[in-house]
Amino acid sequence: MRKPLLTVSATIVLSLLVFISSPCLSQEKVKFPVGASSKTLGYGPLWVAWKQGFFDQQGLDAPVILLRGTPPSVQALVAGSVFAAGATPDAIIEVTERGLDLAMVVGVINGLSHAIMGGKNYKSYESLRGATIGGQSLTSGITFPLRQVLKSKGLEYPRDYKLVNVGGTADLFAALSSGQIAAAPLAVPLNFAAEEAGFNVIGWYRDVLPNYQLTGMVVKRSWAETNRPLLIRFVKSMVLAMRWVYENKEQAIDFLTKEMKLKPAHARKGWEHYTTNRIWYPDADINVEGFKTLIQIFGEQGQLKGPLPSPAKYIDQSYLREALRELGSR
Repeated sequence: MRKPLLTVSATIVLSLLVFISSPCLSQEKVKFPVGASSKTLGYGPLWVAWKQGFFDQQGLDAPVILLRGTPPSVQALVAGSVFAAGATPDAIIEVTERGLDLAMVVGVINGLSHAIMGGKNYKSYESLRGATIGGQSLTSGITFPLRQVLKSKGLEYPRDYKLVNVGGTADLFAALSSGQIAAAPLAVPLNFAAEEAGFNVIGWYRDVLPNYQLTGMVVKRSWAETNRPLLIRFVKSMVLAMRWVYENKEQAIDFLTKEMKLKPAHARKGWEHYTTNRIWYPDADINVEGFKTLIQIFGEQGQLKGPLPSPAKYIDQSYLREALRELGSR
């Protein structure tokens, strides 16, 4: 028997106090387990939704469960252990083509903020020939665009370099610092810390893939259709959290500094990078053109048969549109 992921210890009095401050006064607070594939600055709006009370406002008991990687997030979603999970489009395309009914409903990280950082003796793409490079998984997540970037620079996997599954961003930085790997993709703002420590910027993902959907919140279509009002409440929480991040710069930077354990200067540079470059979308929408990039790559690899499908096969924006209508946006 699967052990429950969440426990609730709220008293009736506390629940009433929460509801008094919530627009969902008539709604019962509902368990809504949420999975995250990593805890990085890019995923910051998800933690804002939880820790700043936007899930509570919508009557959701929804602490974020860190699952460390897209494959565990997808597995938890398919098993029903979580109702929504952060995942990358490559994983959604792959499992959908195998017959599973997943769909991205909210965008989180709508672009690429990674720099490929090299060790002291690695300063160019060519210097990585024959080297060992770190990733979060061997095929998905940030490793998927890494292979595309390296391929564009004349480096084919596994002929020209080795890949090792190191773990999350902090693990990659640690492995790079210890010399276990020659290079690693590090997202803003950790790449700034690496550069300050003397590591080399070999190149940026965005230079090769300027339009790319990196992560979003994903659900099972069958569950979503049955639980539409509940999912709308979750989507509204994400919209309000993203808007808060944009509209409250100093508070957001302070929150991200503490929650993500960043230096204040790095959190500030990160907030400015993600908002200025619209890697976070103000209304939590999906970068449809960026999703098309993934579909195109899968087609070039021969992993999709026949004409390339529309992004609608893998995303569903109807929940976001309804959430925005209820929020009075459009």
